[in-house]
Amino acid sequence: MPVLEGLWGPDLGLRDPGLGVGVGVGVGPDEAPPSPVWGPLGTPPVTCGGLSLALELPALIRQLRAAWRARRGGPRVPVGKGQASTWVDEEVEAEAEEAEQDAEDRSPKLAADGRLSASHAGVLLAERRGSYPLIDLRVLNTSAQQGEVESGTRRKVKRLLSFQRYCHASRLLRGLVPHTPGSLHLLDEDYLGQAAHMLSKVGTWNFDIFLFDRLTNGNGLVTLMCHLFNIYGLIHHFQLDMVKLHRFLSMVQEDYHSHNPYHNAVHAADVTQAMYCYLKEPKLAEQLSPLDVFLGLMAAAAHDVDHPGVNQPFLIKTRHHLASLYQNTSVLESHHWRSTVGMLRESGLLSHLPADMRQDMEQKLGSLILATDISRQNEFLSTFREHLDNQDLDLQRAPHRHFILQIALKCADVCNPCRVWELSRQWSERVCEEFYRQGDLERKFDLEISPLCNQQTDSVPAIQIGFISYIVEPLFEEWHRFTEPSLLSQTMMGHLHRNKARWGRLRHAPPDGRAQPLVEEPEPEGGGGEGEDIS
Repeated sequence: MPVLEGLWGPDLGLRDPGLGVGVGVGVGPDEAPPSPVWGPLGTPPVTCGGLSLALELPALIRQLRAAWRARRGGPRVPVGKGQASTWVDEEVEAEAEEAEQDAEDRSPKLAADGRLSASHAGVLLAERRGSYPLIDLRVLNTSAQQGEVESGTRRKVKRLLSFQRYCHASRLLRGLVPHTPGSLHLLDEDYLGQAAHMLSKVGTWNFDIFLFDRLTNGNGLVTLMCHLFNIYGLIHHFQLDMVKLHRFLSMVQEDYHSHNPYHNAVHAADVTQAMYCYLKEPKLAEQLSPLDVFLGLMAAAAHDVDHPGVNQPFLIKTRHHLASLYQNTSVLESHHWRSTVGMLRESGLLSHLPADMRQDMEQKLGSLILATDISRQNEFLSTFREHLDNQDLDLQRAPHRHFILQIALKCADVCNPCRVWELSRQWSERVCEEFYRQGDLERKFDLEISPLCNQQTDSVPAIQIGFISYIVEPLFEEWHRFTEPSLLSQTMMGHLHRNKARWGRLRHAPPDGRAQPLVEEPEPEGGGGEGEDIS
């Protein structure tokens, strides 16, 4: 496990080059020096911007104050009990004034109506992105907040915001390892109790990603990924910086286009949740390494990032620059991969790892994302079928595990028809709406309308029946063989067959506009354990 040798000594003491001394992290003036090992938890320190966070916040404050006074040469004599409060108030006021002056010098100016000027917008995003939830300064100009702030000075407001940040980060700063795999200690102060309850059931196949996205106020992908990384212990295993991780995930989520009906961050979160269910398959779970899990979840979250809402043939016939860049081959998938690598490097999430390890991870990530190219479906399906026929899959070999991860990601990407009817129907309407929008665009510019994109001739049931028959069913039948079969696989195949039958009954219904509402039918009893935790 890599350690930042340039910053940490053998005893994990923080080296302060400015003071020329070694400071024991988390040790106050009256505290004993730390153990040379990682501590009773037996885990490496969580880092944030190069500083260890495996300590209580008050201890960190004492260390910073001691170093600040030593550098300034200020007095360190103890004061009496009656002078203590005065000394603390003066110190706090001095720090607040410095912070206020620094904020005034660095922060972008707001217009009279509270809007951020365009010239400073990039500065704000660059400085605040991924550190803490963005605080909307416009609320400070409204009368609605006067009850809380009592129209006090800006110093009081800054203290209030600092306290909110402390509450947000206090559990993270302790760097504690969860005692149970389902612990939500990294997240449970960021969203409502309903979302936390949903995450406790993230392994169920009927997980409602649309409801989860609403409960997290559109931050479902970031919240889900942080929770899954916590479950698998990936943050501690790879010694990831939590600020950099949050920044990277926020960049990925923001680069999905919310105006796309289908290829948006909700779809990415849905694929990630499905991938988690597949990683828990009994035949697969015991063989996966932490690197396999890391790559599988990362590829699922970023597999469609910056999707333009149109398909590859549209980009080719409109001579889009992406089609030229990637020579008309796996255009969108190559763009998703390269965009992901760019965000990994910009966020610095893996910057502490050796260069050869980073390059290997980026290449494997690209191999997974490129496998989602639907034009390569037959290639992967025939190889998968051949392995199953020959019974020569050895999951102790890294190349075979990587191939199964590719198949699992392909299944997660097209698993919508295997969901419960209510969720499957919503996804079907969304993807057809995106197809129809492309068809409208092609009609507007006198281009040949792509297959499945003509809302006048291609109905939702007809599109779904063809998609299930030629893409989904062949793939999941082989996955069913691979799992031998598992409870989850049986559940998915049951939903798939019932949903296909429903679309068949609706196929000849008269069209009622685009993505017409569909008649609900009760789910038959014993529907394949859809409410159970598939583990």
